[in-house]
Amino acid sequence: MPDIDAWHAQVQEEILDPDRPICDPHHHLWDHPGNRYLLDELLADIGSGHNVVSTVFVECMSMYRAGGPEAMRPVGETEFVNGIAAMSASGRYGPARVAAGIVGFADLSLGDDVVPVLEAHIAAAPARFRGIRHAAGWHESPAIRNSHTNPPRGLLGDAQFRRGYRHLPRFGLTFEAWLYHPQLGELVDLARAHPDVTVALDHFGGPLGIGPYAGRRDEVYEAWKQDIDALAACPNVVAKLGGINMPINGFGWDKRPLPPTSEELAAATRHYYDRTIDRFGPARCMFESNFPVDRVSCSYAVLWNAFKRIAAAYSEEDKSAMFHGTAARVYRLPPAG
Repeated sequence: MPDIDAWHAQVQEEILDPDRPICDPHHHLWDHPGNRYLLDELLADIGSGHNVVSTVFVECMSMYRAGGPEAMRPVGETEFVNGIAAMSASGRYGPARVAAGIVGFADLSLGDDVVPVLEAHIAAAPARFRGIRHAAGWHESPAIRNSHTNPPRGLLGDAQFRRGYRHLPRFGLTFEAWLYHPQLGELVDLARAHPDVTVALDHFGGPLGIGPYAGRRDEVYEAWKQDIDALAACPNVVAKLGGINMPINGFGWDKRPLPPTSEELAAATRHYYDRTIDRFGPARCMFESNFPVDRVSCSYAVLWNAFKRIAAAYSEEDKSAMFHGTAARVYRLPPAG
């Protein structure tokens, strides 16, 4: 798409419930050739009308160290993001506190040897480092790209991975779970085996709609429901509500001449939100943007309007939890305002 901003501009909406405090608990920052999303770009999005008061950065292999031990190179990402967070905390860029929480990458398959890496991340951002994401998305179909970490099949059940994983509570770190829906059973097993680790489920567990799952939307949803119910029964798991507008989800928003409205987004995906909120409860749910990844499908303003439409029938207490409170609690962020 040559000019995504011009494409987004074709759909303009009045901001719903504009004063509601929001923590966006899932976004990325990167600078790839022809694809820059740094502080300026993020500020343009969060400044588009909604009251975003804080954000959480989630790892994306950005600004790794160019040298030194391989295992320590991801610490460069934490150093980079902590610098941006410090810029935001100066107040010179507006009231929102960008990257008030940071989730980084450490190779948990190092087992006990991951401990120095965790310590280095915390030392690089002692006031902000909150968790580890070791993406596990794997599929045998060549039509489905595996996660950026290039995980092996069955990563979450690997004994060496679990030796690394068991160190997270000692450092007060969450585990950020990114995988595809056929792997949700593996995450259920992991969460049950280690109830002392808080798990944040990203993007509804990645319900796929491409490759072998194209045209099988109802079938995918039925299988997903069973696994999400089992996962919700694990009290140590919280759910992020969002990240379902990526091309891999198969809705095809990015292929349209006009981007979707918030009504269209809500209508097409509401069943995932309703099921998850019903099973986890609002106090264990948080809306997330997954920007700039979901940016290929809609604007930031339209996306958060869709969330507000989905949440419209909930109580004020429940809305406060899903838009800010749950994220602030899980990532130990300052209170709104």
